[in-house]
Amino acid sequence: MACDFTIDIQENVALISLGDCPSGAAFLADVLRRIAETGTDVDMIALAPGSSGRAALSFTVSDDDFARVLGVTGSLQKENPALKVSVSNGYAKITVGGEPMDGAPGVAAKVFAAIKNAADLRMVTTALTEISLLVPVSDGRIHWRHCAEASRREPIFACAVL
Repeated sequence: MACDFTIDIQENVALISLGDCPSGAAFLADVLRRIAETGTDVDMIALAPGSSGRAALSFTVSDDDFARVLGVTGSLQKENPALKVSVSNGYAKITVGGEPMDGAPGVAAKVFAAIKNAADLRMVTTALTEISLLVPVSDGRIHWRHCAEASRREPIFACAVL
């Protein structure tokens, strides 16, 4: 049976988290504008509500852009002393996607079942036709390389844990 899903692996990804940040769109727009001014592309973005008008913002950038983003987060922290900045690199972004996901209940459940014993999951973002997972690069390389190669021959969910 041919696989209608694809698995894409992007290594050398950095994760930046800003805890206890303002929850409004104005803060998010300002952060993303400043990062864009450094010539850095932001990829995965997640915003989780906190309490008292505060939030937690996490996003990913290429490891190559890591140092430039540190300059931005340092400035933000000086302007917002309550801001808690966490930065780390060495991640892989694994994207499972395909048109068959649209209108197919249970796909996400199967993707997470496939990685339940394999990955130290750090971040998840979704779209109508894809699920992106951020894991330490070792999990991305060891557990998903074979699945990406096999995805043309068999359903993704048969690739679960190697």
